[in-house]
Order: sequence, then C-alpha cells, then structure tokens
Amino acid sequence: MTKPLQVVGVGNALVDVIASIEEEFLERMGVERGIMQLIGTARAIELYGAMGAAREVSGGSAANTVAGLAVLGSRTAYVGKVKDDQLGAIFAHDLRSLGAGYDTPLAPKGHPEETGRCLVLVSPDGERSMNTYLGVSEHLAPEDIDEAQMAATEWIFLEGYRFDGPESHAAFARAIRAARAAGGRVAITLSDPFCVERHRDAFLAMIRADVDLLVANEHELKSLYQTDDLETAIGRARADVPVTACTVGAKGAHVIAGDLRVHAEAAPVRVVDATGAGDLFAAGLLHGVTTGRSWLDSARMGCVAAGEVISHYGARPEADLRALFAAAGLA
Repeated sequence: MTKPLQVVGVGNALVDVIASIEEEFLERMGVERGIMQLIGTARAIELYGAMGAAREVSGGSAANTVAGLAVLGSRTAYVGKVKDDQLGAIFAHDLRSLGAGYDTPLAPKGHPEETGRCLVLVSPDGERSMNTYLGVSEHLAPEDIDEAQMAATEWIFLEGYRFDGPESHAAFARAIRAARAAGGRVAITLSDPFCVERHRDAFLAMIRADVDLLVANEHELKSLYQTDDLETAIGRARADVPVTACTVGAKGAHVIAGDLRVHAEAAPVRVVDATGAGDLFAAGLLHGVTTGRSWLDSARMGCVAAGEVISHYGARPEADLRALFAAAGLA
C-alpha cells in the first residue's frame, strides 16, 4: 500500500556558511583539510570573523538529501532541531518552501544554545573543510520523534553525524521502532570517517540489527571495517546489511545487494565545490528506489544529482534534476 510519505530524514538542522579560501588559510587557522570538525561557540566566532565574504544557506547533511528529494517531487519530510531564533526560522522556511514537511518542535528562545551552523571552507580544487557548531541540533531527543510520521513513510533516512548527541541514539531507536513496526525500511549514511571512528560499535550494532540500506563513501566504509582495502570492506558490508551503496569519488558508485553488484559512472563535470556531493547522491538514489527503479538506475540518478551539486557553490541543486535525469536516459 502506498504510504503518505516516501522518505523522512532525521539528522542535524544547520545553516551552512560557505566561503572560498586559499590553502594558506587552512594552515593559518589550524583547520584540518577535507574533513568535518566539531567546534564550540568561541571557535565558530573566530572562524566566521576570519573567513571573509560568505553565502548562507540552510543545510545539514540529511536535510540536504531531503531538499534534493523535495525538488524531485518526492513526498518527504525532515526531523532536526533548531531554536526559535532567526536562523531557525530561515531553516524551517527554506525546507517548507521546497515542499518538504518540517514540524520538529523548536527549542525555546531561552535555550542556552543557538541554531547550529556549519562553516564550509572551499579550497581552490573544490575540496571542502567543514567546521560545525551543532548548537541545539545536538539536542534532538526521543520526544522530537513523531511516531505516527515514522509509521507513515516508506523509508527513514538517518544521518551519521547525529550520532554526536546525548540523546540522539535513543531518538534514532524510537524512529526505527515506529518505522519498522509499520513495515517501513531504514537507510543510514555514515557521514564522515571520523564520525565512524567515534561511534563504530554503535554504527555496527544498528547496521546489523535494523538497517536495510547503508550509504557511505569509500573512506567511511573502510573506516567502519578498519581496513585499507575497499573490497574487504565491501565484503564485510555485504554480510552485515541487505544493500550497500558506496561512492568512490570520480569513479562513481557501487551498489551491492546480496549477490548483485552494479557500478554507476560519475557525471562528467568540473568540480567547483564538493559540498553536498554525498547528500545529493543519496537523494538521487532514494528517489530511484522509491519510484521503482533498478539499483543501477537508482545509483546513476545518485551520480547525476551529485554531479550537479558539485558543479557550483552550495549543497542544494540549482539545475532541474529531472531534466538532467531525462538527458541521461533516466526519465
């Protein structure tokens, strides 16, 4: 039976602050290249003051995926915590304007933390170094999970970054229980190798017990299984989860579903800003899955969507993704 929603994302709710920088900026400011680092309020103020002109857009990894799904016409919604403040209002309005549902209870004005933000430093080669102040996003709790909403969706999509939070594991567990009890399926993105390092045991326990679709890049998957060999990691994932979708940068993506293994080529584009590549790959993939496409075509959709988002600044699509799918023979 068709459910009211196709995908509900659960994760961080952040505002992205994106700026182009030179390589020397990273060294001068002590920023590690190409990864996501969690920072506190003082560090956020320091970096923001030093990074110069910037573009501000609502973001968060799984929120970017939901935004991509929304512009593709999917029936989708998002769960992530913001404060009743200016940035929180911007975040909520942005998602709703795209057609996604967003009804997570706001943290009150008096909350000591603010709406989270991610300072994205883009190097000349397009690599992004992310410095994230989680703010109230870190306080997503079980009571923020609407069990009726989880039961009304075909898939829930969980963001690995949200494992960094005092009650997030319990919130994920509540979402999973409600979704699976109603016949829904569970997907999770690993988000970042260092996130995996911090929470490997919890990731593995959840993946083995409850996950139907694991989405990761090659570095995250190798970190999960503590190996330098991608094929070894893929073999271990095959034993743990029904389906694994693993991106391999400019080489595209693999999907492993039992004995089936398919490979989709990356879209041939010039990289301007790699921010959101994995998020939009997940959007294209899930759109394909929920519209009855094969795993190969779903992975190809993911690669097309990822290719679009890395061709410009920002983690939200600017071109018509459906037109790009049609041009790639995926209409």
